[in-house]
Amino acid sequence: MQILLGFILGAAVGTALHFLVAGRATRGVVLGPVIGAAAAGLAWTILTWSGVGIDSPWPWLAALVAPLVVTWPLLLVLTRTRVAHDESERARLKLV
Repeated sequence: MQILLGFILGAAVGTALHFLVAGRATRGVVLGPVIGAAAAGLAWTILTWSGVGIDSPWPWLAALVAPLVVTWPLLLVLTRTRVAHDESERARLKLV
């Protein structure tokens, strides 16, 4: 049940990153929180399966750091990819 805390922390970090990374109009609103929750949940699961308990600070730290390390660059790449794709489609359709 404690993994839900990891998911919630990851979703909160992902939500904050959604608003901090430029170009949020090119991404879905839920993309950042879902990526953050998945990264935090995966880190929490790996640490739990390796024997680290919730009385240790490591799962909590991982639930905060993993979404930052994964979500920030992924949102940057997805935004750049979407902008480049939209520009090439405009050029292909001769809308520029």
